Amino acid sequence: MNPCEIGCPKSHVDTPALLVDLDALEYNIKKMAAFFKDKEARLRPHVKTHKTPAIALKQLKEGAVGVTCQKISEAEVMARAGIRDILIANQVVSKKKIIRLAELARDNAIKVAVDSSQNIEDISEAATAKKVTIGVVVEVDIGMNRCGVPPGEPALDLALEVERKRYVKFVGLMGYEGHTVTISSYPQRKDEASKALRLLVDTKKFIEEKGVRCTVVSAGGTGTYDIAGSFPGVTEVQAGSYATMDAKYGSVEGIGGTFKQALSLLATIISKPSEDRVVIDTGMKAISHEFGMPVLEINNRRLELSSLAEEHGIIRHPLAAKGMNVGDVIELIPTHGCTTINLHDYLYGLRKGIVECVWPISARGKFH
Repeated sequence: MNPCEIGCPKSHVDTPALLVDLDALEYNIKKMAAFFKDKEARLRPHVKTHKTPAIALKQLKEGAVGVTCQKISEAEVMARAGIRDILIANQVVSKKKIIRLAELARDNAIKVAVDSSQNIEDISEAATAKKVTIGVVVEVDIGMNRCGVPPGEPALDLALEVERKRYVKFVGLMGYEGHTVTISSYPQRKDEASKALRLLVDTKKFIEEKGVRCTVVSAGGTGTYDIAGSFPGVTEVQAGSYATMDAKYGSVEGIGGTFKQALSLLATIISKPSEDRVVIDTGMKAISHEFGMPVLEINNRRLELSSLAEEHGIIRHPLAAKGMNVGDVIELIPTHGCTTINLHDYLYGLRKGIVECVWPISARGKFH
């Protein structure tokens, strides 16, 4: 049950509540779509940020070629919403999950990342049993030092393995220059991201020289959308956070000034123990802080929360108590939208301060 009705003012929404400014959200979606209109690369937005089919459908309406998911359970949610072209940008390796992957491929264009021979074998076996074709992208480690095989020969070896298997189709490569996306300086970010993307594109060329067709080169994030989106050879960009934004990306040169802050968390002041300290009803169970404390604006000045407990947030500053009273509502800007959104069941869409829609965050908690 959601605690607010359509048409109520923001101040009447029960807190803590996750809000999205619809004008800012739609601006961001259109802004990103406009960038890709004259590019060879296409946008395949990552839904792990918002986990909300209603937002994904808006992105598709503006020209996205499909969506990117991180887990099979996310992909299932998006498929139930009618989204048919899905890339799972992660390894799906357990037998049960691979069976679900094959079932999902019955009615959808499914692609999945791989970086091991055994995974290719298992996916092929499940796809053969179900008589469905599953697209495969070989993940290449281009500096993130997470998943993926090294560039060059190891990627070719896996591509050739896919080519030899039944009911799996090698469609291309995937890499993520995630170690560069939040570098504050744009020139430095572009330099580091370009080095990483060069490894990916050179691997594509190497594979094609060996006679293997490579149609997809998928990369990019919000912090490098324009770098990856303009890089020769990259065909898809997986940016996600741009739609809602957060304080971390807002501090990155060229991103914060390009996209608007659409996401916020409404909180209520529940205590004012002193003239320089207020306590709100929002803690770590409602907002994440691995990228730093959430921020807020008081008297035209941006402040960070002083601390977060499980169910309480503390603002300790001489400006905090001035003009603020128990029962007042304030808005926080999360420093990391992806992990904050995953804590909530609903997203309240506001236009000019009035609730216009209440969207279930249907993929919330879908990490299987």
